[in-house]
Amino acid sequence: MKPNTFYLTTPIYYVNAWPHIGHAYTTLAADAIARWRRLQGDEVFFLTGTDEHGAKIAEAAQLAGQSPKLFCDKIAGQFQKIWKDLNISHTHFIRTTNKSHQAGAQYFLKLLKTKGDLYENDYQGLYCTPCENFITNKELTDKGFCSYHQKKPLSITEKNWFFKLSKYLKKVKKLIETNQLQIEPLSRKKEVLGFFKQGLTDFSVSRPSVAWGVPLPWDKMQTIYVWVDALLNYLTVFLSEDKVYKTHLQLLAGPRFKKFWPPDLHLMAKEIIKFHAIYWPAILLSLNLPLPKKIFAHGFFSINGKKMSKSLGNVINPTEMIAKFGLDATRYLLLSQFVFGNDGDIKEANFVDKYNSDLANGIGNLTARVITMAEKYFNSQVPQIQPSKSSNKKNPEQIIAQVWQDYKIAFNNLALDQCLKIIIDFAQKLDQYIQKTEPYKLIKQDRQETANVLYNLLEYLRHIAWQITPFMQNTANKIFEQLGILASEPGKSLSEAQKWGGLKSGQKIGKKEILFQRLDS
Repeated sequence: MKPNTFYLTTPIYYVNAWPHIGHAYTTLAADAIARWRRLQGDEVFFLTGTDEHGAKIAEAAQLAGQSPKLFCDKIAGQFQKIWKDLNISHTHFIRTTNKSHQAGAQYFLKLLKTKGDLYENDYQGLYCTPCENFITNKELTDKGFCSYHQKKPLSITEKNWFFKLSKYLKKVKKLIETNQLQIEPLSRKKEVLGFFKQGLTDFSVSRPSVAWGVPLPWDKMQTIYVWVDALLNYLTVFLSEDKVYKTHLQLLAGPRFKKFWPPDLHLMAKEIIKFHAIYWPAILLSLNLPLPKKIFAHGFFSINGKKMSKSLGNVINPTEMIAKFGLDATRYLLLSQFVFGNDGDIKEANFVDKYNSDLANGIGNLTARVITMAEKYFNSQVPQIQPSKSSNKKNPEQIIAQVWQDYKIAFNNLALDQCLKIIIDFAQKLDQYIQKTEPYKLIKQDRQETANVLYNLLEYLRHIAWQITPFMQNTANKIFEQLGILASEPGKSLSEAQKWGGLKSGQKIGKKEILFQRLDS
């Protein structure tokens, strides 16, 4: 059994074009999950990176008038910059053009060949270059186009090396059906099981006509098929860290591999679920390696009701969003749009309204009101509380315990949008609590009861800061600072943080700070 660790991956992103919010959406979700696991005390290995080989990359580089490597360096650099701008907390950024990865990919292909699971044969059929995928007639639209890219695939004949997928199909199917390999959400599991009914054949692991790729170690006329090359990154990252091992047993004994393998969660968009849920497990079975615990594929999203497309001019750049809304608000706006896991539509026109209602007038205004009352009525200190005179008041400990229970259930189910809704709904209830208790009037009549109300508000605010930490780390830190909590203190265990009474009477409150400036529509 692995120690208290969590290995999380995004797909590695294809560098044929600049990063956009489609890439950001998956990576932000992974980042929130990684931060959540760290809050629970896990040591997290969070892997992301770029997929840089294949015919499509060579074509894009040629159109740009650059060598493939220079083109990849430029685009990969943009991904790294945007992940930094978005405050992504990844452990490692892998590139398939790195020598360590290429050596690792060749190493694993040799293992598959030694196992007797590779053979040479002719391929005659269809190939979609935008997908970098061999496809069948069943996967075409009525017009004969690839269903994902709406382009006619190439008809090709070539000699490839194939992987014996048929040898492992029955076992992979059983692992999925029995949830030993979890595929989520449920709709995606049904989709994957549907692939088995359609019929699956052995797949190519090499191509002879693609020069921009990793050479097959025993046949220099062939390069490793880009999808096999890409999938192996989840393994080669450990070879990168621990050097390329000469034997299988040395790999298994590698300290980082031993600590983190198998992956706890592969996170991706649904168009690549077939490769991850069928091909990848079969490869791992051949290598005698434990399979990933969970594969979660979220849905597609459109922009203003239309598919995101450069030709339509509706591709949203995350950097531009950050410039307009700020870092934390951008993270919030993208992850709160619709149910995580489903298809959805992002409406740009709603960004400002949602920013103002949920953040500026919501969490931001709530924080400002509470801190202002603490400054004004209790000399910027946490007030001393006493048992309330009223017998019909709800126990604040029970209230916050229920909020945390709902939040944890949602997060552990990867219902990230629901987590954010729980936070915003709770902030709205606290605004209603202020309106009902009217501490600005109550202070003139009953100072102690005002102290009780304000203590509850300050303590509720502390819990909100903890709950927004995976999504909006900077905002959480600002709330902690305003509550007089040192930056080092929120690092204590989540179980301690969830307890009521984290603020002590007499504790100094920090200076009020505006968290989100209201924007004009």
